[in-house]
Amino acid sequence: MSLALGLFSMTTGPCSHPEGAARVARAAEAAGFDSLWGGEHVVLPDPQAPPSPLAPEDRITDPIVALAFLAAHTTRIRLGTGIIILPQRNPLVLAKQLATLDVFSGGRLIFGVGVGYLEPEFRALGIPFETRGPMTDEYLAAMRTIWSQERPAYRGRFVAFDNVQAIPSRSSGRVRRSWWAGIRPLRSAARWSRGEAGTDSRSTRRACDAASMACATPAAATSGRPRSARSRSA
Repeated sequence: MSLALGLFSMTTGPCSHPEGAARVARAAEAAGFDSLWGGEHVVLPDPQAPPSPLAPEDRITDPIVALAFLAAHTTRIRLGTGIIILPQRNPLVLAKQLATLDVFSGGRLIFGVGVGYLEPEFRALGIPFETRGPMTDEYLAAMRTIWSQERPAYRGRFVAFDNVQAIPSRSSGRVRRSWWAGIRPLRSAARWSRGEAGTDSRSTRRACDAASMACATPAAATSGRPRSARSRSA
């Protein structure tokens, strides 16, 4: 089993600005990193309250839009959502967005999902916090259906559709890679995904330091640096 190194935090800190994101992405690709990862929070609690990882004034960009931007500045490095909070999304809209990103990036997308853990964020979006687990399972099943079936049809508690098509359905024609992170039983990760993401391993810090030096700017030096993400290679 080989170890692939990915660079995390591509939607926060200096990478929440276009110049910083492009510079880090190009440096990471040149340094041989396998992937770039961007997470999301649509809104943040104000004032900050545990377990929120960010202050309300912290910048965090949308991962799909950010990764599309990074795809235009790179050629090889893979692009990961680390993570999409799936129950906060419409599954068919998200499936079309991800399929488009996968096609336009040449099949480089890695789809990372989580269920979320900030109740105030769910409340602000009008989404039930208590049912986020089963919603996530169902949404992912519905997305796999629209991506993979010749005549897609799905009927569940939270989403139902038939007699529709959504083309393109990802460049490979199937769900190539998906990852779980966050608070969710491991049975769901085992059922749906290719792995579970981890961050900040000491074994990857030297590589991150090298990339940071390659793309260092005064703004980056004062704003922190992207974190690393470990993944087993597919």
